[in-house]
Amino acid sequence: MKVNSTGFGEQFAPAKLPAEGRASAATKLRGAARILVVDGEAQVRSTIGATLGHEGYRVHTCSCGREALDKLEEEVFDLVLTEVVMLDGNGIALMESIRAKHPQLPVVMVTAVHDIGVAIDSMRLGAYDYLLKPIESGRLLGAVRRALEHRHALEESYNYQQNLEQVVRARTEMLRQAMADLEHSYDVTLEALGDALDLKDSETQGHSKRVTAYTIVLARAMDIAPSEIKSIARGAFLHDIGKMAIPDNILRKPGTLSAEEQMVMREHCARGYHILRKIPFLRDAAEMVFTHQEHHDGSGYPAGLQSSEIPIGSRIFAIADTFDAITSDRPYRKACGFDEARKEILRCSGTQFDPDVVEVFLKIPNELWQELRSEIDDRTNQASTFDIANAPTPPKE
Repeated sequence: MKVNSTGFGEQFAPAKLPAEGRASAATKLRGAARILVVDGEAQVRSTIGATLGHEGYRVHTCSCGREALDKLEEEVFDLVLTEVVMLDGNGIALMESIRAKHPQLPVVMVTAVHDIGVAIDSMRLGAYDYLLKPIESGRLLGAVRRALEHRHALEESYNYQQNLEQVVRARTEMLRQAMADLEHSYDVTLEALGDALDLKDSETQGHSKRVTAYTIVLARAMDIAPSEIKSIARGAFLHDIGKMAIPDNILRKPGTLSAEEQMVMREHCARGYHILRKIPFLRDAAEMVFTHQEHHDGSGYPAGLQSSEIPIGSRIFAIADTFDAITSDRPYRKACGFDEARKEILRCSGTQFDPDVVEVFLKIPNELWQELRSEIDDRTNQASTFDIANAPTPPKE
């Protein structure tokens, strides 16, 4: 095979297309791949450009690396063919710059230097292919086609990944919204149960909502995780659900309960636990319902738990429950003030109540409790739902 003055084989000369084929190639130019050719020899650039142009590719040529980088900043290309040895530097350095800024842009190295080390370095640093001069047109076109197919595959993979991530995000948001709606429907159902209990036990009307709000505020002041506060709030709201199973003649008895009646009344903790424990999203709340009458010193019921054996939600609830009981009217006495409630809770610190929770409770000002109580009572009178997420947060020290 003869080598012409450009350093390429004569087979590199572009094949002549029939008139119909040339028209078809010209039509493809509008949407064909864009190729950047970088070579210091004008004849080489011209010959490569002509060969690729006859195949329908849109070709732009540059004489040096700096010009090539500037062009890549201005326009989008699908492939770069670059000589290894250039007047203003090294083609491998150019390739590294391209890879850094355009990682999906394939680069084919072209050189007359028959050095296997250069070829290995090029491929190791990210070149898609390596062509030696003199180059046959078939080899050039084959390398270009394969490189463009590789780029197309990368783009499809990237687009698929992006679309997949978008689908996953959309489905995740749909699932999150569905779960939020489901959780809201659960809480509305729970509130209906609480309201039904309030109707059965008129002494505690509005008590469930107030004590739930107090429990949430105190839990936030103790830096309990928001996800845990939701379970604690449900346990607080449903703490007396077991009273639904207590006979009315005991539950509504106006006088003092007998010892036997007191034993029946104390069963409401276990009965409430058995009502809720089979409901998956209420399992944590069920534990709190079971233990909400336990005391820090072990004198409570039903299991005589003490200190850290009692779930943190129940330890918090115990103070909120007592606070509401002292500051609410009862048939046998009028409500006491917040300061009196504070004194009683402090007095029972270490016996009925966890001292650590008492310490946090005493730091919360009366003004916040009053504001919260007024809001809950207003909402109760208006038959509106209490929003756990919007319960106030006590100020930090």
